[in-house]
Amino acid sequence: MADVLVLCEHDRGSLEDATLEALTFARGLDADIHVLVCGELDDDGIATLGEYGADTVHVAEHDMFADFGPEAWGQALADKIEDLDPDAVLACGTSKGNEVMAQAAARLDVPFVANVTELADGDIDDDEVEMIRVQWGGSLLERAGLEADTKLLSVAHHSLEAESADGGAPNVETYDADLDDSLQRTVCVGRDVAESGVTLSTAPVVVGGGRGVGGADAWGPLEQLAEMLGGRVGCSRAVTNNGWRPHSDQVGQTGTRIAPELYIASGISGAIQHWVGAMASKKILAINTDMDANMVVKADYAVKGDLHEVLPAIIAEIEARRG
Repeated sequence: MADVLVLCEHDRGSLEDATLEALTFARGLDADIHVLVCGELDDDGIATLGEYGADTVHVAEHDMFADFGPEAWGQALADKIEDLDPDAVLACGTSKGNEVMAQAAARLDVPFVANVTELADGDIDDDEVEMIRVQWGGSLLERAGLEADTKLLSVAHHSLEAESADGGAPNVETYDADLDDSLQRTVCVGRDVAESGVTLSTAPVVVGGGRGVGGADAWGPLEQLAEMLGGRVGCSRAVTNNGWRPHSDQVGQTGTRIAPELYIASGISGAIQHWVGAMASKKILAINTDMDANMVVKADYAVKGDLHEVLPAIIAEIEARRG
C-alpha cells in the first residue's frame, strides 16, 4: 500500500477546514495517510484528523512554530518527506498550502503540481501519473502528467466537499524539528484584525451585488438581507472598480473565492472572472432583468426582475414569517 503525507493547515493550534479537503482527496488514493503538523494542534483538531482518515499524525515542535512561517513550515515538510519517503505529498490549494508546498519542492528540487481536482490515469505509487488540474483561476482544466518518485501536489480549494471517514484516534508522534535560525525571517510576529465573525470566504450565505445595484448608496437592502440570513455582502469587480465597495468584498478570480450554501447574485452579469470565485457555491439564486446573463444561465434558481423591487419583497416575506 502507498504512503501519503498530508500537510495540516492550522491557525495557532486551531485546525483549518482546508486540511479536511486534502484528507478527503487522500482517502481516494488507497494509501496509509500520514499528517504533518507544524507546531501545536489542540485535542479536538487531532481527533478530527483521525475522523477524516489520518492514520499517523507527526507533530513537529519548535519555538518558530508559534505562528505561521512559510520557510519554517516548508523546511519541516521537506525534512519529513526525506524521512518518510512517501509516494505523494498533499496540501489543500490555499495560498498557505501552495506556498508551503512550493517551499518544500524548491528545497528538495522536485516538481510540484498545484490545484489538482482528480487523478486521471495511474495509481499514486506509479512512476508516472496523469491528473486534472485547474488553470487560469478555474476557467481552464488541464490534463497534466507528473513523473517523480514522490509526487507533490495540492488539491484545488473547494473542488470537493470534505467528508468524514468516521475514523478513530490516530497515532501521534511528536519530535523536535531541526530548523536554522535564518528561517525566522518570514515568521508571522503580529496581527491586525481587520474583521471578526463570519467572513466572506466562510459565510453560509452571500448576498452579492453587481453593476445593476446602481451606486454606492444603494446597498441597504443587500446589507439588510445578508444580516437577516447570517451572511455577508459580496460584489463584482465592476463594483469595486467604480468605488462602490472595498476590494475585500469582491468575489472572483482576483477577489475572494466563496463556497456558501446559498449565493444570491443580484444584478450581476456573471463574467468568467466572477464565476470562478462563485462556482463552488452549493446553490445560486440569480436576480436579474436579463435572462440571458451568464449568471442567470448557470444559476440553480432565477428571478426576472429589478433587484430593488425583489430584494425588499424577500426581506418583507422573511420578516412576516418570523413574526
